[in-house]
Amino acid sequence: MRVFLGMFFGYFLLALGPTLVRSQGHVLDKPVTELCLTCICEAISGCNATAICTSPEKGTCGIFRITWAYWVDAGKLTLNGEDPDSENAFQNCANDPHCAADLVQNYMKKFNQDCNGDGEMNCHDYAKIHNLGAYGCQGELTFDYQSAFEECIENYQDQGFE
Repeated sequence: MRVFLGMFFGYFLLALGPTLVRSQGHVLDKPVTELCLTCICEAISGCNATAICTSPEKGTCGIFRITWAYWVDAGKLTLNGEDPDSENAFQNCANDPHCAADLVQNYMKKFNQDCNGDGEMNCHDYAKIHNLGAYGCQGELTFDYQSAFEECIENYQDQGFE
């Protein structure tokens, strides 16, 4: 697991750049840490990059299982200057780990809120926002998602990652 984390963090560090996400001319701060992105990915899909779209008719694609509505809310990011109105723009971005991670960053920046009422914004809130949506994040996570997320966080904290 430690080797995977190092490779995954390195991948995200390269993917995400220093501190900013660009979205159609706007620059946004990145609120989600690499560790948090890793654990959201683990919880939602096992970071399975081989499955392109689990349900094209419902639009859940990529390692973060991004929906079309999530992509729209996150700024319709695209790859290589692709027109956001092109037929495959959503799937191309959601299936690309770099672009998908930027979508998560933008979505969390836009819908930043304390979902669990503990008085602070942290990875637990981002995990709820990602899975339950911006307007449903006060709800309960499924057992499988919450268990996978908590196990991921605990494993990395036990290894000294914060």
